[in-house]
Amino acid sequence: MSQTDRIVSIRRLFSERRLVSRAMLLETLEVSLATLKRDLAFLRNNMNTPIVFDHEHDAYRIDPTQTTGAQFELPGMWFSDKEIHALLTMQHLLANLDPGGLLAPHVAPLIERLNKLLGAADNPADEIRRRVLIVGIGKRSMKLAHFENIGAALLRRKRLRIRYYARGKDEENEREISPQRLVHYRENWYLDAWCHLRGALRNFAVDSIRSVILLDRAADDIPSKTLDTVLGPGYGIFAGDQLQWARLRFSAERSRWVASEHWHPDQRGTFEADGRYVLEVPYADHRELMMDVLKHGRHCEVLGPEGLRRAITDEVMKMTENFSPTLSDKLIQ
Repeated sequence: MSQTDRIVSIRRLFSERRLVSRAMLLETLEVSLATLKRDLAFLRNNMNTPIVFDHEHDAYRIDPTQTTGAQFELPGMWFSDKEIHALLTMQHLLANLDPGGLLAPHVAPLIERLNKLLGAADNPADEIRRRVLIVGIGKRSMKLAHFENIGAALLRRKRLRIRYYARGKDEENEREISPQRLVHYRENWYLDAWCHLRGALRNFAVDSIRSVILLDRAADDIPSKTLDTVLGPGYGIFAGDQLQWARLRFSAERSRWVASEHWHPDQRGTFEADGRYVLEVPYADHRELMMDVLKHGRHCEVLGPEGLRRAITDEVMKMTENFSPTLSDKLIQ
């Protein structure tokens, strides 16, 4: 048992009973008296846990009169050695996902406590950060000030006035929005918001926001269920509540990868007798789904619906118009 696991066990004993005898601690931890004393000292000095020996009862207890206002436990949460390492790995990921530092101040006390716990673990926190590499492909740059203002509006529930560049139409316009939530998707940030210009929920790419003004007007709150119904049910980042189901058949070779991939929470998949894999996913807008289908080339056959087949056929024809006309037939089966 590592020291971190022993500390967890000690804290659990003190949470279950007011007094804990030395014999019980030694039996539970299966350590020597010298090791027990080191663990208790670690809790006192590193975790602000005021453990004292009660001579009257010949047992240890936590003395509430010695607390100085510092919290000495995580409410409802204590972690094993492996769990702490996992959390620090998550912190490493968070540092890469949070360029504006919006979340960092809130998790900093937790990370500090975890770092202290890891002081006695086999792999120090810095080693985890050094050994975990995060490669961001397709990540678009954005202005830090915009990200900070969006975060402030979200937390303070205020409206924003933004100037937004719509790449699809190659045009800019000004909008007043009530921000609802930030979404990190495929290495980029998106803002789900109620657009007062359109009178509807919209999804905005944060890197396409050219200017941001924080307004002193309360944001309209949209229920989470409505957000999920309008913005969350279909494949990809595009909105829409009129869902269709795409049926995609992958070659036996490619199926060995696709069958383990997560395309959508409600996806369905079955293997056919010859090893090919049929994947079904709901979608409201074909654009992003089409890109993911095309990257598999001849290894993916679109079984339906017919509208999706036509859209992909048209795209392939445009891609191959300067090449052999038989190439498009191979790509779309």
